[in-house]
Amino acid sequence: MIWALLVLVVVFAVPFVVERRRTVMSDGRRGAAPGQFVELSQGVTHFQLGGPPDGPLIICVHGLTTPSFVWTGLAKGLAAKGFRVLTYDLLGRGFSDRPGGLQDKEFFLTQLDDLLDHIEVDETFHLIGYSMGGAIAAAFAAGNPDRVERLVLLAPAGMVLRNTRALRFARERGLLGTWAMLVTFPRRLRTSIRAAHEDHTSVPNIAELMARELTFQGYVPAVLSSLRGVLAHPMESAHLSIRRAGIPTLAIWGEDDDVVPASAMGQLAAWNRDVRHEVVEGAAHGLPHTHTKAVLAHLERFLPPPQAPTLAAPSPA
Repeated sequence: MIWALLVLVVVFAVPFVVERRRTVMSDGRRGAAPGQFVELSQGVTHFQLGGPPDGPLIICVHGLTTPSFVWTGLAKGLAAKGFRVLTYDLLGRGFSDRPGGLQDKEFFLTQLDDLLDHIEVDETFHLIGYSMGGAIAAAFAAGNPDRVERLVLLAPAGMVLRNTRALRFARERGLLGTWAMLVTFPRRLRTSIRAAHEDHTSVPNIAELMARELTFQGYVPAVLSSLRGVLAHPMESAHLSIRRAGIPTLAIWGEDDDVVPASAMGQLAAWNRDVRHEVVEGAAHGLPHTHTKAVLAHLERFLPPPQAPTLAAPSPA
């Protein structure tokens, strides 16, 4: 009986020990990363700011599992069109810190508010949110309607909850759910990475970059914390507020997306009938990097084009 109990204790402890032995994100690990870093109230945030300094600002918020490198191709395309583009790693992912605590709506809005204060963003801007970033972007726009000119949602979360048996167990079972997440999630993510189409992406080596996330301490707990936090509740009130504020909104969906179901489009339309919807043919959930040109085309039709720089008047003779 005692031996059986000891075996159970060891089996339960192993995933937590493995997690503790993963690589810690540190300044040394950040040495070769592109972009900039800033110490904010919740920890270090990694960000990149590209495009013409006087271009209209676009802020891009990534999703649950794929850090800001998912924007590589899209950001280059937008910058080439004259936009100034800000991308950043959500806490718990990429080159940003991995603080503890519940990753709810307020958690992510604090990070974005702090980053905007650091960059000294005073002007209004366009906001793009992908997957979980769509929920974060909607929450920000609802609370700051005077700051967001136009809102774009790419395969956005927040309409219907993914509530499979495994997700429900991880969300609701406390420490046992955490154990199950540590055991099962890395394998599930590696399976989805292997299924990704490397030949149809605007992000070089994206499979390698995604797999690298699993080597860092705090990544899997961050994913679980977001499932228990910002992704645990529908975003109905935020979208109702966005409609009342009259923020022009574009939602872009992947035709073959099996992460955000087709019913999400209907739910968003019910909450905000003013949203413009576009469906990218043949796209799954990775449409920002797998169908970058199609997404750029939709954005070009939706966002006001940057104004050409004004030439200075000639000096009097």
